[in-house]
Amino acid sequence: MREGAAPAGCRPEAGAERQEAGAEQPAGAEQPAEQPAEAARAVPLLEPRDGLPPLVTTAPALTEAVARLSAGEGPVAVDAERASGYRYGHRAFLVQLRRRGTGTVLIDPVACPDLSALGVALAGCEAVLHAASQDLPCLAELGYRPHQLFDTELAGRLLGYPRVGLGVLVETVLGFTLEKGHAAADWSTRPLPAEWLRYAALDVEVLVELRDALAAELAAQGKAEWARQEFAAVLAAGPPAPRPDPWRRTSGIHRVHTRRGMAVVRELWLERDKIARRRDLSPGRVLPDAAIVEAARVLPGTQRDLTEIPAFRGRGARRHAGEWRRAVSRAQAQAEPSLPGTASPLPEGPPPAHRWAERDPVAAGRLSVVRTAVAAIADEHSLPAENLLPPDVVRRLAWKPPEPPSPEAVGAELAQHGARPWQVGLTATPIGKALMRLAEQGDE
Repeated sequence: MREGAAPAGCRPEAGAERQEAGAEQPAGAEQPAEQPAEAARAVPLLEPRDGLPPLVTTAPALTEAVARLSAGEGPVAVDAERASGYRYGHRAFLVQLRRRGTGTVLIDPVACPDLSALGVALAGCEAVLHAASQDLPCLAELGYRPHQLFDTELAGRLLGYPRVGLGVLVETVLGFTLEKGHAAADWSTRPLPAEWLRYAALDVEVLVELRDALAAELAAQGKAEWARQEFAAVLAAGPPAPRPDPWRRTSGIHRVHTRRGMAVVRELWLERDKIARRRDLSPGRVLPDAAIVEAARVLPGTQRDLTEIPAFRGRGARRHAGEWRRAVSRAQAQAEPSLPGTASPLPEGPPPAHRWAERDPVAAGRLSVVRTAVAAIADEHSLPAENLLPPDVVRRLAWKPPEPPSPEAVGAELAQHGARPWQVGLTATPIGKALMRLAEQGDE
């Protein structure tokens, strides 16, 4: 989902381009001082180095592409384009791959929905993705499940880069710029414009080079094993559990203050979801959240009252006016005991952190101590605190720490909550000591 290279037909290999600004010197020559990436002249990527490949849209073409990828060398760069703002769900509408010795392959998963052969052919090959957790689910739907992973976004986080978007990392690390013209395009469009395909091909153009550069930095900082464990955890993570009340995520629902209004939100949300699924449209394109919330606040008594709400006057909303009215009627007919509460049910585990000071001041003190310890360790190793220990792990440990909170017991507790061995190794002892000091202060 990125962008372009030097003038068409003139683009050298990535390494050669980088030498333009900081050219490699002959052996024995004095080497210039290394310049910050920001100071080097960035090279715009405008065209794929091998030209724009044809879009794979048939079974024979897919078989040939899989064979070429299988015969390539080294890791394979992978990306997927979705149409989440336009279509229902998060399906892939284009899959891009690139491997040394193969070049770039663009696959139309609408025409070729089974990529299991790709998974078999590349079973022993490391897949390089950026923000892998976003693309792995839609790739799995197509039958492609990598067994080895390198996530360039996650690597950037572990290395302490302040911004880890693909375009920023490519520019900072490799000295190339990627344009951002089609990130929000409707990738379900058919036929896909050549301009979009060029943009998509460039998303994987230098991904392996980025991977190699970041891997070298990880090794130099002693973080290669950390990254290996993190990448394995991303691959092992299953799909997220379904939310118990997904309708409660309606934007603006905090403006609804009655249980009857909440019932209206629920019924309209469920009706919208059913229609969106049937029509394969993003729910927001069927009916905006603002319309649902406004109906819940107004509680219209008739269909005319409903259609007079400004957010229901759009063509898309008017198309299903009858369904909306029936949904509101169902909510208004529900008995009082069956109405949903105005507040979300408390999640399993610790309460939200902002309630701790009121509910359990002692636990709030522990949370502050643990957060301080984690922040100090993260700063020492130049990485975000949330990548050193996930916030949920921090909260669970602080809410119910082991007794006594020895480093060994804290380590076991962290591991039970899902912390990786490298995280436990860095944090268990400092956190355990901090909790024990806090407990001793309380005993004085």
